[in-house]
This record gives sequence, C-alpha cells and structure tokens, in this order.
Amino acid sequence: MRIEINEPLPMKLGINGLGRIGKLTLWHHVARKSFQEIVVNLGRPAGTSLQDIANYIEKDSTYGWLPVYLYGHKATRVIENLNEEEGTMTVDGVKVRILREHRNPADIGWKDYGVRLVVDSTGRFRDPTADPNTSGGALRGHLAAGAEKVILSAPFKIKEKGAEMPEDAVTIVYGINDGDYIPDKHHVISAASCTTTCLAYMMRPLLDYFGVDRILSASMVTVHAATASQAVLDRVPKAGATDLRKIRSIFNNIILTTTGAAKALALVIPEMKKIGFIAESVRIPTNTGSLIVLVVNIQDESLENRVTREIINRIYEEAAKGPYKPYLLFTLEQNVSSDIIGYPAAAAIIEGAETHTRTGLVKVDLTKACGPEGQKLEGLSCAHIEIPVTQAVIYGWYDNEFGSYTTMLGELTLHIAKQML
Repeated sequence: MRIEINEPLPMKLGINGLGRIGKLTLWHHVARKSFQEIVVNLGRPAGTSLQDIANYIEKDSTYGWLPVYLYGHKATRVIENLNEEEGTMTVDGVKVRILREHRNPADIGWKDYGVRLVVDSTGRFRDPTADPNTSGGALRGHLAAGAEKVILSAPFKIKEKGAEMPEDAVTIVYGINDGDYIPDKHHVISAASCTTTCLAYMMRPLLDYFGVDRILSASMVTVHAATASQAVLDRVPKAGATDLRKIRSIFNNIILTTTGAAKALALVIPEMKKIGFIAESVRIPTNTGSLIVLVVNIQDESLENRVTREIINRIYEEAAKGPYKPYLLFTLEQNVSSDIIGYPAAAAIIEGAETHTRTGLVKVDLTKACGPEGQKLEGLSCAHIEIPVTQAVIYGWYDNEFGSYTTMLGELTLHIAKQML
C-alpha cells in the first residue's frame, strides 16, 4: 500500500541537485506535504536572483506549471515569501531553502541545517566505496557533512574493479525488496534506476508464479526517452570517449546505448542471478515516457499445459490487484507513450493487449549433457529429448522521470524517514 502522510514528518529532507529528478522530487514532497522543510543544495549561483530559481521550480516543459499540477485549472501561484538573503521561499506552504555555495557533498554542512536524510540526485556521486574526502566529492561526503542516511537516485557504480559492496550499502526498489533495508545497518541506499524499477515489477510476478527454475532465460530492450546527459546537437567527443553515439543529436536520431538494468536487477531480486538475462537500451527523441519489451522463455509442463497469453495476463492482473498494488498496473487499453506521462504511483503499466506467446519444442542433445560435477551421462535410452518451451513477449510502460521513478523514490524516502523518527 502507498505510504500515507497525514501531516508533515517532524524532520527536514535534503536534496542534492536540482536537475530533472531533484526538481521533481521537490514537487513530489511538496505535493504530499511529506516534510516540515526541504533543503535543496544547488551548489552554485543560478540566474540573477532567487526569483530565477523559483521560476525554474515553478515551470516545467514536460509536466507544466507546478500550481496546475497541484490544483488543476483553479490553480494560482504557490511560490511565495522569497528571502534572497536567507535563500528561502515557501512552495505551497512548505519552507524550501536553497543552498548555492558547495558542490562537494562533504562541504554542504547538512548538520548546520538540521538535515538527517539526503537524496542525492546529481548522478555524479555513485560509488558507495569512495572515501568522503575524495577529490571532487563522494557520496559518503553527505554522511561526513552530518547526514545520517543518503539515498542515491541512480544505481551504484563501484569504480575499483573487484571491490566489494560495503555492508552499510543496499539497493532497494520500494515494494519489491524494501524488507532488505535494515535501519541500524544501512546508511547508503541506492533507489536503482527508472528502468530497473519498472523491470523489477515486471519480473517479480513471473518469478512468484513460475519459480526461478522454469524461467530459462530472459531479455529486455528499453525504448527510452532522452535524458539530460545526451546532446541536443552533435558535439565533439571528449578526450578518450569510446562511444561516439552519445554525442549525436537526440533531436534527430534513434540511438543505441547501454543499460545497467540487468546487473542492478540482480541486487534487487537475487534469483535473477540464476537466469540468463540480457538488457539493452534504445534512446528515442521524446522527453519522457519509456517502454520495456520483455522476452521470457518459460519451460512448459507439457504441450497440453503450455503457458498462454491468457495465463501471462492473468498473472499480472492478479498481481496488480494484490501484492503489488498500486505500483503495478494492468491495462487492456491501447496506450501510446504520452498517455502514461505523470501517471501517479505506477512503477510499471503492463500493456496486456500486446502480450504475445509462442510455444515450440526445444531439442536437447543428451550426448552432450553432463551430470553432477561435469560427469558425462551414461546408459541413455535415447540420444535426444524435446522440451516444450513458451516464449512470452510482455510490454511495460513507465514514466521514467516523474510518475514511475520519482514516485517510487519518494515512497522509499518516506519509508526510510519514518523509521528515523
């Protein structure tokens, strides 16, 4: 169930970064009145005054005018009481403080502002093993600056090869593995990525129903909207750049790229380590609204008891009404990407009208099979067997910025915050 907030929690939330996820995280918690105050570290001067920052917060090219998001067509302005000297304003009654001095997390001074919980949305500090005093900054710098917990709005990325994940670090997709979070142990938390969040809600119901042993392999492609890291127009690559597609104009191209969703998913759903899994990404020139095309190969009980489209859809329909409500949605409508932009509390929207299955016989050469510890099988009564396998294709929508990812990040933030009281 979605976390309910009857009144603001008696604590302050820190947000490091005011890009796409930082700004929308601010919108999310202002709308829910989650915290008594929000302290945003912009880390640099912006515009000519605090009013310019207020204008940036209030208007969004994708989601529109903040007052309309909050109150619909009867909206009036909601940002008031700007204090240039203190860097404060009220946003729909919530006090928001803007810090414009330090980009290094260790220098922000969260303790001075009474901030115990921080969401880092910069995308710059992703290594949970990096020392707080690392040149240029590190994720643990927030802890050194006085915060007790830091939530990363991206997957962890350990730079040193072979380095182990620290014991106080954990990756959580709320509603899937939030039980893995141990308050006394975990202080550095990754909220994974938008793609991993959607994918987790697509894979978990299948694993619940079939079990890990019947899912032979899986692959996915995310047809993903543009992100701020991509070039508006073609540009010269940086020194040492190896992927020359990333500097091509997102306005004009479909761009093949990579995704770490498969690796991150195994942190959230450990059973995935037993399944051969491939994850790819294609960037397209839209501002938000993305789609996962998931292909799963499932071993059938028999040709008479094969996995059908109806079974797959029923799995998701029941999951959406049951344990994964309200974050998993199932629909038989014919959606396009703009239909799911801003859709509230939807980690994944299963497009059931497009679910497809095909069953075939997979021929296995037993003469090449091995028994325990690699021993050759002997005394075979036949050289080959045929196993019925169904390939299922499942489509899942997600608003990679607000409706899916920022909503789930917000739920995780509140889940952690309530246990800090």
